[in-house]
Amino acid sequence: MLALFDLDGTLVNRQSALIDTVTALCRAHAYSQDVEQWLLTHLADRAYPSIFAQLHTTFGLEGEPASLWQEYVDRMAAAVTCRPEVLEELARLRAAAWTIGIVTNGASDIQRAKITATGLIDLVDGVAVSGDLEIRKPDPRLFELAAARCGSTLAHGGWLIGDNPAGDIGGGHQAGLHTIWLRGRPWPDGLAAAHHTVDDVTEAIAILLNETPE
Repeated sequence: MLALFDLDGTLVNRQSALIDTVTALCRAHAYSQDVEQWLLTHLADRAYPSIFAQLHTTFGLEGEPASLWQEYVDRMAAAVTCRPEVLEELARLRAAAWTIGIVTNGASDIQRAKITATGLIDLVDGVAVSGDLEIRKPDPRLFELAAARCGSTLAHGGWLIGDNPAGDIGGGHQAGLHTIWLRGRPWPDGLAAAHHTVDDVTEAIAILLNETPE
């Protein structure tokens, strides 16, 4: 059975890492409080190189935007964490004959850096990042790519676990997957409910472990 997991807000805590990273970056370059707040606002949901190009233009900063982006990627990868109990439960899921993938929106380099730095790369069979093909969840094609990179196909069914109602749960529904939502964000009107709702990804994995892989 296939289990596809979202990354940020599901397997890793991006928000705390973002604050730490932006603070450290701005201190290292002696940037003003205005620059720090601008970055926190514009990086709140996703980070892309274009944001750093816009930062340089907005504040007239010296240096190359590409270099600052790479520094941000490196610092973010070092700051983000995946809790040990999540890694342990993923290992249990894999030992129970599940195929595990990560499907995430974002720039390919930073998402893959986080997956590698947290040790998640050793526990998954495939990764699909929206930056790989310039398509984003809830587009079913990104879920299809994730399944293919896991050596599987959506025709065999499976599960999607994530915290974003529209991108993860809505996209999972469109892809024909069972869904588990990590509550937290507001639920949009008119969106079909997830099959299960939990407070923590370890609870979602416990649900999967009670399923019988096909």
